[in-house]
Amino acid sequence: MRATSRILALCLALLLLAPAAALAADDGFSAVYTYNYDYWGELRESPNAYRAEQVLFSGTLGLETPLRKPQSLFVQGEDLYVCDTGNNRILQLTREGERFALTRIIDAVDGAEPANFNAPSDVFVDAAGNIYVADTNNNRVVLMDRDLRFIRAYTKPQDSTFEQSLSFLPSKIVVDSAGRVYVLSTNVNKGLVKYEANGAFTGFIGANKVKYDLWDYIWKAFLSTREQRAQQVSFVPTEYENICIDGEGFIYATNTVFSEYDLMSDVAKPIRRLNGIGDDILIKNGKHPPIGDLQWVEGTLDYGPSKFKDITVLDNDIYVAVDRARGRLFGYDSQGIMLWAFGTKGNHVGAFLSAVSIEHMGFDLLVLDEDECSITVFSPTDYGNLIYRANDEYLRGQYETSADTWREVMKLNANYDPAFIGIGRALLRGENYAEAMKYFKMAHDRVNYGRAYRYYRKESAEKSIGWIVAAIAALLIVPLVVQRFKKIKMEVQADERRKAAGFKS
Repeated sequence: MRATSRILALCLALLLLAPAAALAADDGFSAVYTYNYDYWGELRESPNAYRAEQVLFSGTLGLETPLRKPQSLFVQGEDLYVCDTGNNRILQLTREGERFALTRIIDAVDGAEPANFNAPSDVFVDAAGNIYVADTNNNRVVLMDRDLRFIRAYTKPQDSTFEQSLSFLPSKIVVDSAGRVYVLSTNVNKGLVKYEANGAFTGFIGANKVKYDLWDYIWKAFLSTREQRAQQVSFVPTEYENICIDGEGFIYATNTVFSEYDLMSDVAKPIRRLNGIGDDILIKNGKHPPIGDLQWVEGTLDYGPSKFKDITVLDNDIYVAVDRARGRLFGYDSQGIMLWAFGTKGNHVGAFLSAVSIEHMGFDLLVLDEDECSITVFSPTDYGNLIYRANDEYLRGQYETSADTWREVMKLNANYDPAFIGIGRALLRGENYAEAMKYFKMAHDRVNYGRAYRYYRKESAEKSIGWIVAAIAALLIVPLVVQRFKKIKMEVQADERRKAAGFKS
């Protein structure tokens, strides 16, 4: 039995490595293997949604000191900021066409104490050009203006809700349009640390819910000894892996600490969208929740479930998460439906040894590899651009045009369920309910099919209401008219009989 299990596990591992083998066979810059999953959870190959356009290394950027353990990327306009953690600096690159040029090296803050960074792990730049740095080993988030002059530091909250015995080790940061700062701090498991624009600490938001086994709780509370309780792990929520913020101010967070058995039932929630009070409002209208790969080998690391290291959100609400376990990128639309997946582990173009950060410039995706000290730039193919165009047209209210674009996608990939759903949604918005039902049925989308059917039934009833009213009127009025005519006829006949009998009318 054990030998059989090992054979099955090996076979599944080989299947999971299929994308890597396909990618390794082509060493060109365009080599990217793309796939998706159908309604039944079966892997389906698809045309490439992206191509690897270029790879940036220390040499290509003209760095005298090579990158060392870089941890994060951030894009603001045409500028790309690289958190070069091992060298205690931030690199600012500017994109000029397809070329990235080094603009400046930021390794100190004018007026701060200390002035130099110590293992900075994240960077955020607001619309005004102010720069926020998660200066991890200096136990602060430092804010400076575009000229690198110190504004303020966000440090450990002196508050009873923050365990004072813990060090404040900010690892990730986002800032909303009002200047509120949200910090993901290592070893803090109460959620994101929140500061107002003036630096005042205002609490935590979005804490992971505690999950525990009922028997473990009973054992710990009533049956175990004090020594046993001291050795047991506390029932505390775990911290997030990474965060980013979208254009509407909602925070997307990834979580990698979960039981793999909780993934398909959507208990694990590896991707969350947090509102202002920390509630998860991520839409999940797909057959499968947004968890990455749907097939994995239980209890393994390299072939186990996807573990999202980072996430980025495009302007059209499509979000892309990078999987550190297998080096793959997963794209989802605003409804939580997977659009495509690609990537693998390795040291060739389009693959990663240790992908730690993802950002976007328009529709281009940039992925940072910690071990390779490289940034891979992916650009969408014609197929990928069609998918984006169909989504954008739908968001602009151009439903007929969106449906036509989705049909162009189907010409390239006839087994692409998101295209069927996209056409159905466009037809639904265009009030063509009967046709929308056909496409939702082909995609096995029961939720949208039910919605279209309700509208279709309502529309049919409204169209039939005139005939129904006429029929009811006929049933009520015709007998009255007939009865009236009968009465008149009887009166005429009676009058004629009286005349015949010699009576005057």
